[in-house]
Amino acid sequence: MIGAIIGDIVGSRFEFDNYRKKDFELFTDDCFPTDDSIMTVAVGKAILECEGDYTHLSERAIECMQELGRPYPDCGFGGSFYDWIYSENPKPYNSFGNGAAMRVSGAGFAAITIDEAKELAYKVTAVSHNHPEGIKGAEAVAVAIYLARHGKTKDEIRAYIEGNYYKIDFTIDEIRPNYEFNETCQNTVPQAFAAFFEADGFEDTIRNAISVGGDSDTLAAIAGSIAEAFYGVPLHLRERAETYLNTTRYTIINDWLKKFEEKFH
Repeated sequence: MIGAIIGDIVGSRFEFDNYRKKDFELFTDDCFPTDDSIMTVAVGKAILECEGDYTHLSERAIECMQELGRPYPDCGFGGSFYDWIYSENPKPYNSFGNGAAMRVSGAGFAAITIDEAKELAYKVTAVSHNHPEGIKGAEAVAVAIYLARHGKTKDEIRAYIEGNYYKIDFTIDEIRPNYEFNETCQNTVPQAFAAFFEADGFEDTIRNAISVGGDSDTLAAIAGSIAEAFYGVPLHLRERAETYLNTTRYTIINDWLKKFEEKFH
């Protein structure tokens, strides 16, 4: 989960001011956690509070996303999701926005089996992003995280993703000059995978993702969540990112790391 948050915070200042090189400073005073971080933490909180019994995870995910999201109306919510956050009776609205994939990393870390990774991804996604492409994007990310956590190589992860979800038939260098801002899963998740597959470490994954341009914070959040599962996160990057978080989010992340992640890295 912290990998997604680092990607989001680093990418936040580039979302509407793309920088298509890799030689940027990771953290500056202009960085901030966007809706990507807030919703990632909310989904993690919902999973934590289920304590292994995910019967009511969907209901808890809605409650946590609204609870943590409502105090931040200007954090970057899309229009339809904004309405969903503040609705007294939130319903799925057939979305395939990339918000489905940026918030789902907790499902991949908490899952005990690959089928459970898919189930948890569905439960926390279909409450809003119930279009097949939204479900697909979230599931692909959760599955990749699960596979990375369980020792699969990049070639093995790539084979599974390409066999079941997306063909990654391009390189970052090929798409960088012309890639445009896009908020759909189908035009964000494959690019995030490419950033991960081509990288030589966690930080390089983040730099690859941001250098593509487009929806920089979300691209980096998705790529960062996968890279965390594969590489782990350097402690100094985790500690720097945590300085941007309020006490509530910091506490949830700390509890999450103790339960699901620190034992793997």
